[in-house]
Formats: sequence, structure tokens, C-alpha cells
Amino acid sequence: MTMWTWIRVMVCALVVIYMLVPLAIVLIISFSSAPFLTFPPPGLSLQWYDKFFSDPAWVRSLLVSLQVMVPTAIMATVCGTAAALGLSRSAFRGAALINGILMAPLVVPVIITAAAMFGVFRVWGLYGTLPGLVLAHTILTIPYVLSTVGASVQLVDRRLEDAAANLGARPWTTFRRVTLPLIFPAVLSGLLFSMVISFDELIVSLFISTPTVRPVTVQMWSNIRGDTDPTIAAIATLLFLFSLAALLTEALARRKSGQPDVL
Repeated sequence: MTMWTWIRVMVCALVVIYMLVPLAIVLIISFSSAPFLTFPPPGLSLQWYDKFFSDPAWVRSLLVSLQVMVPTAIMATVCGTAAALGLSRSAFRGAALINGILMAPLVVPVIITAAAMFGVFRVWGLYGTLPGLVLAHTILTIPYVLSTVGASVQLVDRRLEDAAANLGARPWTTFRRVTLPLIFPAVLSGLLFSMVISFDELIVSLFISTPTVRPVTVQMWSNIRGDTDPTIAAIATLLFLFSLAALLTEALARRKSGQPDVL
């Protein structure tokens, strides 16, 4: 190994350490026996996890997040996959414009998107409702599905679909029996990304939620601004483990399918 190779390895190692050390500290604090946030903890205890699952406010917010995450992931996956197939299989001039509009949530600052949704949803009667949160999160997560599935669709050999059509298969049968199995790892990746992004979303949820319909991230924000205790570290650890499990599942699915990892 040359000197520059060692330098690159050291820089990468320092970046990884810089990113993981705060997560490790939060994980340790979540098992603290102290009544407040302190590091290192004086002892280990599961009291903050017990408080999280026994506190009605935390449990209610967790249920809201789950009720929003599941339909959001399904709707974003269906809409994003359909958009990726439609845009990649069409040659009309407005395809680039439609693709840019669908990808806009990745470019437009989230605070602007949240303010716009707040104004529109109040007029539509969706403010402070579960359908409103689902619709808002779906808009935010469709670009991730579109980009992931769109890249996979570009790798599909069109001759396989043409061969199925020549053999008498209808378009839906061709998609179900030929196209979908080939792009399924990307569809699964989009689904998992949508779940993680919806579960972790804060800014848009702050604008759309109310005290009665409040996702867990908004509850965390409220808790930090008020009475801070290690419960916030416990839920942060659970969020991190959920995201890690989703990403590992995505990587395992891609490895089994033989497709390159998108991360």
C-alpha cells in the first residue's frame, strides 16, 4: 500500500468514527440509570425503554407513525414504480418535465414544501389528519422510489418484454411475469427507503400534525423542548435500529439478486 492509500484509509476511518461515535453515545445513554441525560452513565438500566412503552403519549405517537408509514410506503412504491415504468417506456416531450416535477421534493427545501402543504391541506381539510400525513409523506418519498426503480428499469432488456408480447402475453401479464421479477430488488429498496424516510420525517410532520395526531418524531421534538430525559435516547436508538435493519434487508436482497448496491 502506498502512502496515499494509507492516507485515504485513515481519512475514511476518521469519517466513519466521527459519524458513529455520537450514535454509540446515544445508545449507551439509552441504558442509563440516571434520571437525566449524562455521559458516562452511572449505571445500566432498562427503565427508559419501559417508560417509553408504558407512557400513553409515546405509545400513541408510535402508533400514529406506524399508521402513516405503512400506507405511505405502499402508495409511494406503487406510484413511484408506475411513474418509473411510464417515463422510461414513453418518448413524449413532457417526460423530462414530469420527471423533474416528481423529483422536486429532493431539490426544494423541506421547509418550503412543508409550508406549502400546510396552506393547501388547511383548505382541503386534511390538516391534522392521518390521510393528510400519509399524502404528505407519500409526496416526499415518491422521488426515492422513482430514482431507485427508474435506474433498474433502464437495465431491463426490452427484448424480453417484446418476446412475451409476441407470445401472446397481455401487458399486465408481461409486467407481472417478466418485468416485475427483474426489477423487484429495486422495488423492495424503494419500499424500505419509503418506510425509513416516513418514519424519520420531522419538518413536514411538524406542519401537518396536531396534539391529537402526532408522529413519534414530533413527540421527540416536543420532548426535547420541554422535559428532557433519557427516554429520548431510547426512542432515538429504536429509530436507528429500525433504519439499520431496513438498510441491511435492502443490501441482502440486492446481494441475493446479484444487482449492485444503490448505497
